[in-house]
Amino acid sequence: MERLLAVAALTAIIHLINTLIYAVRISGVRTQRLATAFSLFNVIFLLASTANSIQGFLLASIVEKAIKLAQTQAGISVLEQLVPHPAYQAQLSILDHNIRLIIAAATLGTLIGAALIPPFVNIFTRAIYLFEETGSVPRLLGRVIFSPRRILGLTKEMRLPGKKTFKLAMVRRLAIPKTFLILNFFVTGIYTTGVLSALFAGALFPDFRAAAATLSAVVNGIATILAATVVDPTAAAITDQALRGERSEDDVKQMALYLAITRLLGTGFAQLIFVPAAYFIKYMASLLA
Repeated sequence: MERLLAVAALTAIIHLINTLIYAVRISGVRTQRLATAFSLFNVIFLLASTANSIQGFLLASIVEKAIKLAQTQAGISVLEQLVPHPAYQAQLSILDHNIRLIIAAATLGTLIGAALIPPFVNIFTRAIYLFEETGSVPRLLGRVIFSPRRILGLTKEMRLPGKKTFKLAMVRRLAIPKTFLILNFFVTGIYTTGVLSALFAGALFPDFRAAAATLSAVVNGIATILAATVVDPTAAAITDQALRGERSEDDVKQMALYLAITRLLGTGFAQLIFVPAAYFIKYMASLLA
C-alpha cells in the first residue's frame, strides 16, 4: 500500500508540473522574456523528471510483487500455466484497480495544476524579474529562501481564481484552433496510460513482460508524433504571435485554460483506453516473441 501511495503522489506531482508549463507561456508573453521563462521552468521540471524515474521503478516493483504473490498462492512456478489460475486472475484484478487509482492521481494532479495556473503566472513573472536582478538561479533561490519578506510576498500571490475568471474566459470567443485542443486531449490520454498499460501488459503476458514494458514506446510514439507535429508548434506559434503584438495576452490565457481542460479530460480518457492499450501491447509483444 505504501508503494502504491508513493506512486500515486509522484504521478500527481508529475502531472501538476506538466500542467503548470502552460503558465510559463503567459509569463513569457507578459514579461517579453519567453526564453528566460522556459529556462527557469526547467529547474522546476527537474522535479518531474526525478519523480518520473522513481515512479517507473516503483511501478515495475508493484507488478513484480503481484506476479510473485500469485505464484506463491497458486503454487505454480511456470508462468504460462499460472496466468489462467484464479489466484493470478485475482491479482490481475487488484493490479487493474491499483493502476486506475494511479491514473486518478494524474487527474487530481492536473486539476490542482490547472487551478494554480493564475497564481503561478504571477509568482513566475516576479521570479523572471528577480532572476534579471540576481543573474543566476542559485542567487535567485538564495534571495527568496533567506528573505521572509519575499516569501510572504509570494504567498500573497497564491490566490485561486474565482468563478468569474473562468466564466469570462469560457464566454469569450474561441481565438485558437480547435483541432490542436482535440489532439491535446488524445495526446494526454495516450501519454498518461502508455507506461501503465505496458506494465499491465507485462502482467497479462508475464513470460515476456520485459518486452511488453519496452513496447510502451510504441504507444507513446503515437502521442509524441502528434505533440511534435501539431500541439507544440501551434502553441508556440500562438505564443510568438502574442510576443509580436499580433495577438493579445488574453489569447494566450485562453489557450492555457483550454489546454489545461483538455489535459484534464485526457487523463479521464486514459481510464477508458488503459486496458485496450494493454492488450494491444500484449499482442505486439506476442508477435515479436
